[in-house]
Amino acid sequence: MPEQLLFAMEVTLNGLMAGVLYALVALGFVLIFKASGIFNYAQGVMALFAALTLVGIQQGQVPFAHLINAIFGTEVHHFPWQVPSLIAIVLAAGVMILFAWIVEKYVLQHLIGQPDIILFMATIGLAYFMEGFGDIMWGSDIKKLDVGLPQGMNATIDQVTFDWFGYGFFIDNLDIVAAIVASLLVAALTIFSQYSKQGRALRAVADDHSAALSVGISLRFIWVLVWSIAGFVALVAGIMWGAKSGVQFSLSLIALKALPVLMLGGFTSIPGAIVGGLIIGVGEQLFEFTIGPMIGGATQNWFAYVLALIFLIFRPQGLFGEKIIERV
Repeated sequence: MPEQLLFAMEVTLNGLMAGVLYALVALGFVLIFKASGIFNYAQGVMALFAALTLVGIQQGQVPFAHLINAIFGTEVHHFPWQVPSLIAIVLAAGVMILFAWIVEKYVLQHLIGQPDIILFMATIGLAYFMEGFGDIMWGSDIKKLDVGLPQGMNATIDQVTFDWFGYGFFIDNLDIVAAIVASLLVAALTIFSQYSKQGRALRAVADDHSAALSVGISLRFIWVLVWSIAGFVALVAGIMWGAKSGVQFSLSLIALKALPVLMLGGFTSIPGAIVGGLIIGVGEQLFEFTIGPMIGGATQNWFAYVLALIFLIFRPQGLFGEKIIERV
């Protein structure tokens, strides 16, 4: 088999793995959009904040240590203990649920019935607040996240592909774990959305807040529920991205890559988030591999957005999104 074809196959597989990580972030956007009809700009920062909180709890870091030391002249930084990874994940998930309750009580509750643009602007303010709050609470230094996930080249895939093709494919174990986790999340969320009472109520709230309230649906409960689930999804995405590249504030920028994923898959489709992520992941890797050398490289920075623009022109609702027809 030609060597270039083998390289292309390896690039495709790695693109699929990268696409799964994009899709994990996009899932949170889909959940919020299905419940409120708005694009939650804060989802990427939620992944960052969840990862920061997890590392802080795991390492026994004192919250607001820099602020405490500046005010009282102390030198406290860590508690004399460390928390096991599983317990730290549970506690971090609890923090994200608490965050969902605070957002509903002090932000969303006061915006019921407001235009979508008002809710969208609220999420922008929330994003910048969370980023600054996370900085004050846990510090801005790059943190290493280790929850015991396997990393490095998968020896089995390397050996099998070498036996088949005479060339071993490099596939990261962490990417494989992310693919499995994303598949389980999509299956669980799809079942929840389509077959549970809360899932049907969620769709009703997205269609019309006032109408949902008139038939007895608790808007407050639905919003707390969906923001809690989105917070958990953000925690999972933060774990995967944090373990891969470290917990740093640039992690919040993955929200920007999730936007073209949503444009391709559709803002209201959970499976569409996965398909869109895979298309973006594979597309940008193959484009960089085939076309990149001819035009100077670095095409991964803009390929996803150009592809999303094309989709907006020809199919603005995305591959799996619902086409809305308004009659006047």
